[in-house]
Amino acid sequence: MMKLLLSLMLVLILNTSIHAQTNPALIPQPLKMDLRKGTFLLDKNVYISYADAASAQLASFAGDAIREATGLQPQIRKGIAIAKKGKSVSLLIDPNIKSVEGYTLEVGSTQIAIRAKTANGLFYGIQTLLQLIPVKGEMRLPAIFIEDEPRFSWRGMLFDSCRHMFSVDFIKKFIDQLARHKLNKFHWHLTEDQGWRIEIKKYPRLQEVAAFRNGTQIGPDRKKDVDSIRYGGFYTQEQIKEVVAYAGSRFVEVIPEIEMPGHSVAAITAYPHLACGSVSIENGKPFEVRRVWGVSKDLYCAGNDSVFTFLEDVLNEVLPLFPSKYVHIGGDEAPHDAWHKCPKCQSRIQREGLKDEAALQSWFVQRMEHFINSKGKKIIGWEEIMQGGLAENATVHSWLGVQSGLKAARTGHDAIMSPYSHMYFDGYQADPKIEPMAIGYWVPLDSVYAFEPVHPALNEQEAKRILGAQANLWTEFIATESYFEYMVFPRIAALAEINWSPKPKRDFGDFKIRLRTQYQRYQRSDVQFRIPVPEITLESSIQEVHHITLFNPAGIGEIRYTLDGSEVTLKSTLYKSIFELKGQEQLKYALFYGNRKSATDYFPKISKKK
Repeated sequence: MMKLLLSLMLVLILNTSIHAQTNPALIPQPLKMDLRKGTFLLDKNVYISYADAASAQLASFAGDAIREATGLQPQIRKGIAIAKKGKSVSLLIDPNIKSVEGYTLEVGSTQIAIRAKTANGLFYGIQTLLQLIPVKGEMRLPAIFIEDEPRFSWRGMLFDSCRHMFSVDFIKKFIDQLARHKLNKFHWHLTEDQGWRIEIKKYPRLQEVAAFRNGTQIGPDRKKDVDSIRYGGFYTQEQIKEVVAYAGSRFVEVIPEIEMPGHSVAAITAYPHLACGSVSIENGKPFEVRRVWGVSKDLYCAGNDSVFTFLEDVLNEVLPLFPSKYVHIGGDEAPHDAWHKCPKCQSRIQREGLKDEAALQSWFVQRMEHFINSKGKKIIGWEEIMQGGLAENATVHSWLGVQSGLKAARTGHDAIMSPYSHMYFDGYQADPKIEPMAIGYWVPLDSVYAFEPVHPALNEQEAKRILGAQANLWTEFIATESYFEYMVFPRIAALAEINWSPKPKRDFGDFKIRLRTQYQRYQRSDVQFRIPVPEITLESSIQEVHHITLFNPAGIGEIRYTLDGSEVTLKSTLYKSIFELKGQEQLKYALFYGNRKSATDYFPKISKKK
């Protein structure tokens, strides 16, 4: 009997192992997936067919994407008839698909069919098809049937162009990756204390003055770690249109953020009459575009009508550039010290019958909301817009935690969830001692994956108010494209899965296995992803001899190490199996992939003496 049970268990384990090995490494995990017998060989006989004009552009996109992945260039044909000896990839609009962004994907031996209610759904079906293509070896796709749709409608990332600015080409590359991860919102942070990044033709000093600062904080100390290099720039309205159009072709919605009433020092420097006084409340000196990070006490004057004229003029130029129904107005980190001392603001409080400065901020937000609503748009604001009363149609962006999002949902307002503990990608990904400089908090990959946008305290109706999760990348210490990508990838893959996949299908262990293939996709797309640090296991310790094994979490590349405390290079010892670390030896180790390597970790960890 015992032998029979052991045999059955062995069969079960083998079947599970085979299933895990043959299931395609899809990220995000689809709603339903049925792996079948057989394969589809991508070769020169494959062509892409489409049924109507609405799908023609998608057919070209699919053809180009397949060529990029395989070197093969499929022909594009209108109509669904199968050519003799041909193999087709058919794009079909199917009104029976319920979800606007949903699709089905069926792969047989000679035909692949993607069906969707909309072009949007077809696009996501194509993204899944591209992930079915092997990253190396023979181009055989598994026979499979997939039924898929997103869990949340808001699946986004914030791109901060203010602290550091990035090229239009790089932004397009990033948008491509949003689309490949089935993310659909690009929150573009365009105005800040440290720089104004969008052209406003009526106010040329925003380009001449507000767009540039005379130095940048480059280390943790705001007094000592500041250089004197002039830095800045802005995007022309034509460049904005170019980015928005490109994003639209990838079904990514661009939401601009124009900060108010705080985070406005750059604009105030260009036009000082917008502040409560003629000099900075912080130091009594003339305003300057802020060179250091953190929160400034200088902000727009809520008692000055010319402030609202300025903001309305700005928005009259901004809103037509963005088809999105939303505009983000910031509203966060706006200290009220200046308003408390300002005669105009105090007069406004009295005239409007307001309780205090918090109520004045609510009045400020609601006044701007009425203007924005009159233009056919809705506002989003960081959770501080709830102070003093929430504007009627506002969407709350919860970032300090989840409580503001819960409160918004319970009072009938939509909410976007971005708690910094899980969704701020400017935080460290591992031990700060081995990682490049970051903003301070710790947001490793498993923390991102663990986040659940819908809190269990919400009932079914309240839960519907949670639009989804968004990750934010603030760029205070992120000045280069390679470091930007290092901080985003692979955490963006975890973000994609918590937003798209059904909650019961989420499994971090399985996700890490699929991530091994995703790393190779990143490499193929020239994405400078963070290579994970090898995982160390202390198998045993006898007196001063440690037996150590190192594990490669990426499943690619090679681990190398040193035992004398020297830096690890490609010439260092190649890890093969368990080894000994003796006495005073200092182990350092890293994972190499191509011409790049992970951060270097070490053992034993030595604490500094107090």
